[in-house]
Amino acid sequence: MKRTFIPAALALLLAALPAMAAEPPPSLRDAEELAPLPNGAWLALDKRALRLVDADGRERASLPLRGEGLDLRPLDGGALAIVVDSNAERLQPVRVDTRAGTLAALAALPDTGFGIEAACLFRDAQGLDHVFLVAKDGQAQQWLLGGEYRLVRRLALPTGVEHCRVDDAHATLFVAEEALGVWAYGAEAEGPPTRTPVALRAPWGALKDGVAALAVLPGGLAAVDDKGALLSWRRAGANWQPLPARRLRAQGLASGAGASASLLVRTGKGWQAPVLGWKAGTPAAPTLPVVLPRMQTEPVARAGDAADDPAIWVHPTDPSRSRILGTNKKQGLLVYDLQGRQVQLLESGRLNNVDLRQDVRFGTERFDLALATQRDENAMVLFTIDAEGGLREAARLPTGLDDIYGACVLRTPEGGMDAFVNDKDGRYEHYRITRSAGRFGARLARSFRLASQPEGCVADDRSGLLFVGEERRGVWVTSARADQPASLKMVMPVGPLLHADVEGMGIYHGSKRSYLVVSSQGNNSYVVLDAAAPFAVRGAFRIGMDAVKGIDGASETDGLEVSSANLGGAYGRGMLVVQDGFKRLPDGAQNFKAVAWNDIAAALGLDDGAR
Repeated sequence: MKRTFIPAALALLLAALPAMAAEPPPSLRDAEELAPLPNGAWLALDKRALRLVDADGRERASLPLRGEGLDLRPLDGGALAIVVDSNAERLQPVRVDTRAGTLAALAALPDTGFGIEAACLFRDAQGLDHVFLVAKDGQAQQWLLGGEYRLVRRLALPTGVEHCRVDDAHATLFVAEEALGVWAYGAEAEGPPTRTPVALRAPWGALKDGVAALAVLPGGLAAVDDKGALLSWRRAGANWQPLPARRLRAQGLASGAGASASLLVRTGKGWQAPVLGWKAGTPAAPTLPVVLPRMQTEPVARAGDAADDPAIWVHPTDPSRSRILGTNKKQGLLVYDLQGRQVQLLESGRLNNVDLRQDVRFGTERFDLALATQRDENAMVLFTIDAEGGLREAARLPTGLDDIYGACVLRTPEGGMDAFVNDKDGRYEHYRITRSAGRFGARLARSFRLASQPEGCVADDRSGLLFVGEERRGVWVTSARADQPASLKMVMPVGPLLHADVEGMGIYHGSKRSYLVVSSQGNNSYVVLDAAAPFAVRGAFRIGMDAVKGIDGASETDGLEVSSANLGGAYGRGMLVVQDGFKRLPDGAQNFKAVAWNDIAAALGLDDGAR
């Protein structure tokens, strides 16, 4: 089947192209592919060249090229366009300047290793431009455009994909599979490439023919099928509502602008604007502020879901020599410096969560101690930390749990240490860490339970509160003291801001108030609220991609930790460390990302410093 490509998403153009003409000038009647530009100008692609044409139909510039797959995103004074060079099988980005009337071919993307069957642009919430490249056998790549091209990730898409388009507002990648129909994928690099069907061919769905072109509408999608019918679907929550088809003998699509959200359709008579009467579907969710990571650690030494939970140890005299601990639940405990370099590995088995306290007192003895859950033995593993941040396993302490999972620790008012460990069935066990005759031990102090699976928890040494997360329900609070009843009170239920699973937690102690930071795993974000009643919510943010440093964002975070200690440089007001569920830029084993608290405070308008 001959490939037919269409231009950029209408949702973007509605805001960016208010002066665009309703229909192209007659000189573009025979253009095979068309894309509107600011100031009423047009990009037109045929077998010989890419042409820049003004609103009066006059050609301003031409770029000789045998290409296909025209797509664009507006820029100040023009646009960034892409075309697939059919001879070289390389993607050719083009800078369009409508003011100067020029087309400038930028450096071609590196060779993908496959023939490009479909290509489409994506502008993410940070304003970064990406391109998806798809092969006939289902291989696909996502590249970051800009000053330096970077491979973001590899995807596995269906075979026989000939068309793709991206809805930037909803971060959705649409692909048309030749024999089956249209699928919607998540376009964001972070997270798994899950898909949902938009429309499938019989006998799996109501679509009768294949799809020959795609175009994005606000809250929906338009397509031309193999018989020339114009099809459209409106978003309805997580599903898609089909609208009546129009028999137009269409051959291609170009997106238009205006209140009616009309499309331009190419037929044997040229380009025309049929009345669509479009009403937008489900609006996009509000965009959360984005903060950039300052550092990423070296990846863990195991593939798949391995990294899990971090902790932060502060050097007693030189904060720049502090350490980040991180569990590898397929191997043991990792130790990193503040530049992300691995400095130690303790192969202690399948460790899940880790937490630590410094200057813990047992009579005349003082220790810095880290505690982790060991899932093979359903035990707590205790580590001592020396003055330079070196760790040594000190004890394995049994529990009464059958499937140990999360953990956190408390430095008691007396200077000792308590540990809270949980089971996937909802049970919590509260232990007092002991020391006698030179050996560490643990004494069960109390037990309580949640109705369903917990994991993340954090104890506030200053307030004596214990925050626990129930993955599907929300965040609870109770007393962390062993002599108090464990009466649970809901702090923040799963809802519009906090999305299940509720995962890692940490407490930041500012000069005016303390904040609870929670991993909202279900939407790849982090919620900040006061760590004292009435637990006012201060906002939420995401960790984005630093394209200059080549550090990807963070997603599906399991564990996190935050410190208000002055760790020097960008971390003068402390740092947040999070586990990253999907390493991108390029794909690799999981690691941990570090964010400066200054950046979080600026994003959420938090005005108090550390103490």
